[in-house]
Order: sequence, then structure tokens, then C-alpha cells
Amino acid sequence: MAPSQRYSSLSLSLSSLSSLITHLKTGLFIRKCLVLLAFVGSSSGALLSYGSLEYDAAIQWDHVVDLNEDFRLHWTIINQDITFELQVRTLGYVGFGFSKDGKIAGADMAVGWVEGGHTFFQDRYVDLKGSPEPHIDPSQDYILIKGYENSTHTLLRFRRKLDTCDHDHDMIINNNTMRVMFMYNDEDPPRGLVTPGPLPNPEEAWRTYKSVLLLQKSPLYLPHYEPSARVLELRNQEVELPYGDDSLLWCKLFKLDKLDKKHHIVKYEPIFDSSWSYHYLQQITLYECPTIGSEIEKLSRDVGHMCMGASSLPLGCNAIVASWTRGSEGFVFPSEVGYPIESQHVKYFLMETHYSNLQATFEPYQMRRMTDSSGLKIVFTQDLRPHDAGVLSIGMDPNWRHIIPPGQKRVVSLGQCLEDCTGAAFPSQGINIFAVMMRSHQIGKEIKLRQIRQAEELFPIAYDNNVDANYQDFRRLAHPVRSLPGDRLVAECIYDSSSRKAITLGGLTMKEETCTVLTLYYPRQKRLTTCHSLPSLPTVLHSLGIEQLATNSNPVVISSPPQLAGMTLETRLLSYDWENQFGKFQEATLHGTFKPICSGAHNEVVPNITKTYKEPRRCKPKRLFVTETIPQLELPVLRDTESNHIGEGSVRSSRSSFIETLALSGSESSSSRHRLAFFGLHVISMLSLVPLWLAS
Repeated sequence: MAPSQRYSSLSLSLSSLSSLITHLKTGLFIRKCLVLLAFVGSSSGALLSYGSLEYDAAIQWDHVVDLNEDFRLHWTIINQDITFELQVRTLGYVGFGFSKDGKIAGADMAVGWVEGGHTFFQDRYVDLKGSPEPHIDPSQDYILIKGYENSTHTLLRFRRKLDTCDHDHDMIINNNTMRVMFMYNDEDPPRGLVTPGPLPNPEEAWRTYKSVLLLQKSPLYLPHYEPSARVLELRNQEVELPYGDDSLLWCKLFKLDKLDKKHHIVKYEPIFDSSWSYHYLQQITLYECPTIGSEIEKLSRDVGHMCMGASSLPLGCNAIVASWTRGSEGFVFPSEVGYPIESQHVKYFLMETHYSNLQATFEPYQMRRMTDSSGLKIVFTQDLRPHDAGVLSIGMDPNWRHIIPPGQKRVVSLGQCLEDCTGAAFPSQGINIFAVMMRSHQIGKEIKLRQIRQAEELFPIAYDNNVDANYQDFRRLAHPVRSLPGDRLVAECIYDSSSRKAITLGGLTMKEETCTVLTLYYPRQKRLTTCHSLPSLPTVLHSLGIEQLATNSNPVVISSPPQLAGMTLETRLLSYDWENQFGKFQEATLHGTFKPICSGAHNEVVPNITKTYKEPRRCKPKRLFVTETIPQLELPVLRDTESNHIGEGSVRSSRSSFIETLALSGSESSSSRHRLAFFGLHVISMLSLVPLWLAS
């Protein structure tokens, strides 16, 4: 068939569809027809502009974050689609995407730019060798909605599925900590006859990644209906910062002002005292202290002192009020919940601050003595919410018995909160967990909060398969999770110690490791604030091939078996053949007895779980689109918010047609002859499906 005949057939087909649309009033039918017309038109390469399909009403952005001083990111999620808007201070190309570990190798990227009134946009990826310029992805799963630039900025808006099912080159967007990758340059790629030239200076265009919880829904602003909100600032006083990579735990007591009635904490956030504070602050935790007396009164007037954690002080300060970890901007309680404070019941707060400098590049600043007066800002109100919140810590107790062998890709640790503990403490209707913070230190990779009821493991309360030690924040659950009395809650942590030559022990400092999940829940109960566990001493000794220790020895000495007699326990830990004996060690620690750390519990064994939770498979096999193939076009359903534009007077470019976007995406052959041949086949196949599709 000649090209003119193909166009004639197309005109008749389009005319027939147009007639159907005018005679049927159903909005869904019209919408589907528009999508079909868009697909057919873009397949021809000239009949219909992609930009003309855009709906121009306001979009409500759920989130905004500045990746640096030049790069602002907006995003919102509707069902299984996520829409991004990039506002970047550049007139060159812009790249945005994700990486599992913050390195460019294997990154999933979208790259775009505006030139000559047209927007060019491509789904790309970086190969595993880490070549600085991303390659064109054979499956184009990022969909451009709009793009334009003014005199200083470039704006790109696009969307994709949370799970594109392109697992070769696209990362799934989920509850994991996402390492957001971004790049930008002042130049556009040179224009070629068919495809653009290489990206200018891609090595210099890459910026340092930023960790973000993309599915987090907690705003950091106070709602306008909090007229009675008051602010309490709790600050350290001139704490001398540690030198080098040393750690410092600092404890300071505060006496509460008299409150004539109960109040609710509704928000808290960190206070950074200086430009170097951010480099040293790792964690701040605030505890209630129900103790009264002259000793605690005197301590509350001091500037504070070094400590080994709140539990090292004989003050009974064990109920967590608020907790901040590096990378977090704070926490806002949902409107129906607040943390209760009453000065007639709790008169003192203890603030525990962890200082540690993990950045060697910051060392030059230590030529002079540096001090810090950072802390927490607490916002509270007398307008009470319906529910009192509580904090429950679940995990491994920070102790040397928590052993992580060296040189292993995957080491599993379990912190158990037993049935006896929850059964004795939880109210009969259970508790509702609405937010969690999952904590590990430098070698933690995955954390999960498991829920076991009788012998059945339920859906995990929370999980993160991509932990970042520099970004561990409270995350709001999509829906509160009910935990009943008698449930077993398990914090499961997975570590990668392959880079370490010596064992890592549990502890509070960043050189040690932790496995902790803090849960925010309601209604508050006061019997259980910490629900931890440790491998029992017999389990630890058995895992190391030790039968018995000598009594009253200092340091601790092994007495049997004979081949180990006289060796100190420390020497055994350091010299153990972890490479060949790791499997035996892991089996013993996962299935041996452990010591529960909560009231009313005794040494227990791991229960026999008859039904475990397995992640369902969601993706079906799909045919990848090659670069000459036109992906299915979807109608933009989101709308503009004028207040989110780059600036007043921004001049919008004309929207690029979908075929223009594709033709400049790196395909080697996009001539009109090839497009017409491809177009003829697809019009026939698409029109044959019209009756079935429109009837759906």
C-alpha cells in the first residue's frame, strides 16, 4: 500500500472514531478514545501533538525536597503512579533517578533538556561498569508530561509506575530508603540528524546522592488549627566535640516547667547549633525520668556529662519521648495522636546525644577546639488529641553478645519481643502501631519488623531492604497495624560485614552495631517501654565451640574443651575461624536460646513458625519496547499548581510531540519510511481491538 493510501485509510478510521465520540456521552468512552487517538497520532509521527493532550488544572504536590541549592524535587503519588517535577537552576540537561547504594553504577535515570522550544526526554540507565553517561533504556517507562525553561531554570515533569516491571534497568519505588541520584550541566547535548550527541561533561554533572523516603507521608508543618501550641527548646551547653573518629555519648537533664494540666507533644525537630554540628550529630533521644529527689534536682542544674547511654544512669529514665537520627528533619504526629506530658507525673527529661564524626574530610576543621549546643525543639499543646502515644523499643540489647562475624555478605540477627511481654503489657484490644524507625549502624543493610501470632507469621509491620546509616527516620505507616497481647514481635537485621577483618560487637557507638526498631503506637501503656533480647551465654559459647569457662577468672578464661583451655574469651573471639565456621555460628545464634529483656520473661527458644510470610509476585512478563517502537501513551491526569512554578513570567516552550521525544531518544533509525511501515501494522491491529477495548 502506498503512503498516501495509508494516510487515506487512517483519515477514514479517525473520522469513524470521531463520529462515535460525538454520539456517545460517556466520559470514560471519550477518555479511552482520546488515548487511542493519541497512540495512533503519535505513531504516525505528525498527526497529533503530545502536548495538546495535557490537562491544565492544578496538581497538589504531596512532597517537596531540595536535593541541593540548585535542584528542587516535587512528587506526588496516585494509586500505583508517581509524578515528579524537577526545578533545576540550569539551562542545560538534567538527570534524575535512583541507585541501590548511592553509586552511579547501575543507576536508573531519566534525562531531559529543553532546546529551541522543544523538550527532549529519555528513560536511561548506567551500566554496571559505572560509565558516567547513562545509556538509553530499551524499555521507555518514564513518561514526559511537560518541560520548559526560563532565563535561569529548567523544569521537567514526568511520571512512571512505582514498579515498571523493567527489573533489568528500573528500580522499584517502595518503602525502602531510596538513594536519589541527580545530575545537571549548563550545556545541552549537541543536536544530531536523528539522535542527540553525547551528554556534555557527564563526569562533572553528577552530584552526591540524597536518601529519601518517597512513600513517607508525614508533613513537617503544624496544622493551622493549633493556636495553643508552645515551644520548648532543650539544648546542650558547650559540649566539647570528640577528636578524629572517636564517639561521645553526652547526657543532660532538664527540669520541666510546671504544667497545670496534661498536654500533648505534636511535633519535634532538631536544633543545629553550628555549621559543623551536622557532621557530628548522629542521634538524639529524649527520655522521661519519673525519679524525684535532691540528686536528680542537682543534676538538672549541671551542664551535663559523659555517659554510656541513659540506662547507665540510676535514674529510671527508660521511657522514650522523642528520638531523632541523622538525616531526619523531625516528626509530626498525626492529628488524632499526641505524646502526653504532665509535670505532676514526670518532672524531668534526660537528653542523650551521640556525637561521632564519620567524615574524614572534616578533619581539618578540628585544628581548633569545637563545642556544640545542639538539641531538640519540642512543640506541645493543651488541645488534646483523642489518643495518647507511646514508644516501644524492639530489638537486640546493645551488648557484646550481639556478635557479627567479619568477611560475611549476610549476617542475620534477631531481637525478640516475647509473647509473655506483650501479653502482660498490652491492653486487651491491643496497640495500634502507626510509625516506626528502623536503626542499624554502618554495616546494616536490611531491617524488618516481623509479627507472629501463635504459629503464623503475618505481613511485616515494616521493612527496609536498603538501609542507609546516614538516614534513619520515623516513617508513618499507610495504616496503623494492630498488635494483640500474646503477639511476638521480632526485629530482624541483616548486615554485610564483607569489608571488615575483625568482629563487630553490639553497642551504642557507631563503631559497634545495633538492631533496633522504635515503634510509635496508641493507646499508650506504661508497663513495657523496652522489649529486647540477647543470645543466651550458653548459646554464644556453643557457637564459638566453648564448653565451659573458668570461674572467677579475670580476664575470662576458657577451661574446656582441652584444646582451648587457658585461652581467653577475647582471644577466641578474635582468632576464631569465621570463614569456615560461620554457618555453625549462624545456626546456633538463630535457633539457640536467648535472654529476653522485659519484665516477667525467662530464657526462651525461637518458636516453630508453621506459616511464613512471602512477598507476592506482582509483575507479569512483558515485551520490552525497542527504541523504534512507540510505547503506549497515557493521558496526563495531574494538574499544574501555579505557586510551584519556577518563577513569575516563565515562558513555556511548546510541548514536544511524543514522536519527537522518541526520535531523539537514541534510536539509530527513525526515518519517516520506517515510521510509516511500523504505523501501518499498528493501526490495523489497534483498530481491530477497538470494539472490545471501548466496551471494557
